[in-house]
Amino acid sequence: MAKTTLTISSKNYSSWSLRGWLLAKFAGLEFEELITASDDASARAEILLLSSSILVPCLRHEGATVWDTLAIAEYLNEIRPNAGLLPADRIQRAHCRSICGEIHSGFATLRASLPVNLKGHFPGFKIWSRAQSDIDRVCAIWRECLEKSGGPFLFGEGRTMADAMYAPVVTRFMTYDVKLEPRLAAYAKTIMTMPEMVEWIEAAREEPADIEELEVEY
Repeated sequence: MAKTTLTISSKNYSSWSLRGWLLAKFAGLEFEELITASDDASARAEILLLSSSILVPCLRHEGATVWDTLAIAEYLNEIRPNAGLLPADRIQRAHCRSICGEIHSGFATLRASLPVNLKGHFPGFKIWSRAQSDIDRVCAIWRECLEKSGGPFLFGEGRTMADAMYAPVVTRFMTYDVKLEPRLAAYAKTIMTMPEMVEWIEAAREEPADIEELEVEY
């Protein structure tokens, strides 16, 4: 049987790769990482948000080839139903899918204004009003989920696909020094201290090459 692989791009800059990787880790799926070079055209298009068709990350498992993070999430939930990627309750599942879809297709200004950069830290970063609106919406989503579930994750004690989908936003908030109310700051800390996130960030810091377009200057 062919081995399971997950193709990803830069660990320092790629929000989509982080999502796919976390989803596979949350599902308990063993896989080999295949990393595209930072100068690969498709990888740069994905990282720089220049392509509407994103083919990274890409999961290959037992004859199936799955790209797009939502498709990967649903596929993993199908083959690993006991992993808890979706809540057990029907209403919570609907909510989880909805907020995953929202972060997947929206928040364009947040993505463009606060690009993922795990090696960067910009205290006092100037956040423009449209990006602030996106930040406020993310905070409202987190607040509602945590109030209903009690935390520490968005849907309670277990990690779901929602936590994987919003993890890159957490890193953005850390990189650009976005101030959070205590409950949301606690959630952000929970995400950042997960062993999987620690592993990913350590690997990101070892990446030798920078992408100049994503190095903020101000």
